Amino acid sequence: MTQFDYDLMIIGAGSGGVRAARMAASYGAKVAIAEDSDLGGTCVNLGCVPKKLFVYASQFSDHFSDSQGFGWSKENPTFDWHTLLKNKNREISRISGAYQNILNTAGAELIRERAVFENPHTIKLLASGKTLRAKHILVAPGSKPFVPDIPGKELAITSNDAFHLDTLPASIVIVGGGYIAVEFACIFHGLGVETTLLYRGEKILRGFDEDMRDKLQEEMNNRGISLHLNTNPTQLSQQDGKYHVALNTGTTLTTDLVMYATGRIPNTQNLGLEKVGVALGRKGEILVDDYYKTSVDHIYAVGDVIDRIALTPVALREGAAVAETLFNNTPTQLNYNSIPTAVFSQPEIGVVGLTEAQAREKYKSIDIYKSDFRPLKYIIADRNTKMLMKLIVDGESKKILGCHMIGDAAAEIVQIVATVIRMGGTKTDLDETVALHPSSSEELVTMKQKWSPAV
Repeated sequence: MTQFDYDLMIIGAGSGGVRAARMAASYGAKVAIAEDSDLGGTCVNLGCVPKKLFVYASQFSDHFSDSQGFGWSKENPTFDWHTLLKNKNREISRISGAYQNILNTAGAELIRERAVFENPHTIKLLASGKTLRAKHILVAPGSKPFVPDIPGKELAITSNDAFHLDTLPASIVIVGGGYIAVEFACIFHGLGVETTLLYRGEKILRGFDEDMRDKLQEEMNNRGISLHLNTNPTQLSQQDGKYHVALNTGTTLTTDLVMYATGRIPNTQNLGLEKVGVALGRKGEILVDDYYKTSVDHIYAVGDVIDRIALTPVALREGAAVAETLFNNTPTQLNYNSIPTAVFSQPEIGVVGLTEAQAREKYKSIDIYKSDFRPLKYIIADRNTKMLMKLIVDGESKKILGCHMIGDAAAEIVQIVATVIRMGGTKTDLDETVALHPSSSEELVTMKQKWSPAV
């Protein structure tokens, strides 16, 4: 009879790995999880949590300005970068400790070493050289930033480095047009940094609803962020303490810092996956079935490394699904439809469901409802910023197919709308809901007139 040290061995103690470890252990499995970096993965240490703290910090410049319309005197507030870093690090340490407690309480063993495959059932710990055998193995090492191969690329930082800068630069050039790029552009601008965003495409936030893309682009321009579209860096160089960014347009930008935010790639290198026969996709992602099983029967994978939807709540659900399937006799799949997401730009975007373009491809007829208004707060603050809400409705069943909004608290509102969509809610359900006044969210239940493009 084959002897195993563990029922489940997990590579990577991020959100998905820790959730799987906790739940599997609670079902009686003997579990070990290997991690040679900080607990919590990208989200806790280099993503969601520190980013949102930076977003909060960057919003105060607007708050101070808006307060004058409400009778407050602006007393020349100043910002201290090192105070933010210190308090951010303290919060991350607290959360990382919570992850440690979760594993301890569940009875899962934490191994603080890098683990790689020795053979299909055997994991090797690189620091100690020890080998461990497991009946099932879950691969959840997350993702890492991708930087295109151009001369001087080593001079640029990524979002990983942005959380640990010794000093705040006076100016920055950010390369990219996805949510990480636009979020950091808004963060640095809000902290007083002269900010330039370069993007190779015609419009930022590819894959989002066109109205959201247009509106955020307009707002970023209005706020003073310099957008260069259809633009690519061709070379980075450094001279006299400055960075020089040569562009495909023939011009060169000079700045104090260059940051690449051009996407993330699955962290599958040097794990020994090819050696044990785990199939990979063209981007290096691990290919899995509906139950997160790889091409090797007892090896599973979840999270960013499978490159489905790279969101922490999704990784949590995937990790839970593996535990349910393997150790609770409950084969579990995740429904990827109607997953809400947000872009913590300024103003922020919240979305759930289909974009208008996706809905037009899938349904015979759709109805569009829009509300573009200036929130009460901004009227008194004398800020010319509008909030845009958009509902996409099936023209036949009247079911809500998508909700997209940009403005204050958009993410908070969309979380609730996601429940409505998940339950099959209709436009009639919204129409019959009494509005909460005065609020921005009441617009969702008072949009009666269908939108049609101007002739």
